[in-house]
Amino acid sequence: MAKGPGLYSDIGKNARDLLYRDYQTDHKFSITTYSPTGVAITSSGTKKGDLFLADVTTQLKKNNVTTDIKVDTNSNLLTTISVVEAAPGLKTILSFRVPDQRSGKLELQYLHDYVGICTSVGLTANPIVNFSGVIGTNVLALGTDVTFDSKAGNFTKCNAGLSFSNADLVAALTINDKGDSLNASYYHHINPMSKASVGAEVTHSFSSNKNTVTLGAQHAIDPLTNIKGRINNFGKVSGLIQHEWRPKSLVTISAEVDTRAIEKTAKVGLALALKP
Repeated sequence: MAKGPGLYSDIGKNARDLLYRDYQTDHKFSITTYSPTGVAITSSGTKKGDLFLADVTTQLKKNNVTTDIKVDTNSNLLTTISVVEAAPGLKTILSFRVPDQRSGKLELQYLHDYVGICTSVGLTANPIVNFSGVIGTNVLALGTDVTFDSKAGNFTKCNAGLSFSNADLVAALTINDKGDSLNASYYHHINPMSKASVGAEVTHSFSSNKNTVTLGAQHAIDPLTNIKGRINNFGKVSGLIQHEWRPKSLVTISAEVDTRAIEKTAKVGLALALKP
């Protein structure tokens, strides 16, 4: 288990990754190459229906500074500069998008044995300020996540969460949407050898009085091949198979079927990631 409570985004992350990560209904391809100087260049493309989106990301690492420059098909240029351990436990992230002059943001992350803090501020005259903090240990943690829009003068987000973890079980409870929704999640790591895990998530909306229940599981059929499946109370069933056909290179095939409208064609997604 990791030392310290982590960041607020880590609350419920195990269950979210099990239930939602790598599932997709689009076609995605990415390839990463490395120059002799250590610069990593990743080209990726995603086909969503009749729309095709592509981008190229260049990453340069030097000492504790990482610079990412991303250019997409809309001629947007996103630059992210990360400085790790500028001080013990501190990570600084500066990001901005060209030509959007209001996109600049400065983020600070601080990790301690009993505290995890992340705060960001927009680099504008009337910035959007976000603060999230967690106190506790790697077993029990309590945190909050709030966002304030100084231009509108109100809070746009106010969430709170509680997490409990032990060697093979993680449970989380969060209150989101300014208290309108309650989310409970559960993750259980059954067998380390086969990577067998199960998870569940229940979300209740107070305004609509509706519940969403999602159940999922994963299992490694061999050291290089992993299968996952999930189902929710609306009758949607999803599954995927992911194979690491060479180190760090993955091919993922996923599908989704609506059992309440079985006459509709199943949605199938394909993702291919190539790394040397």
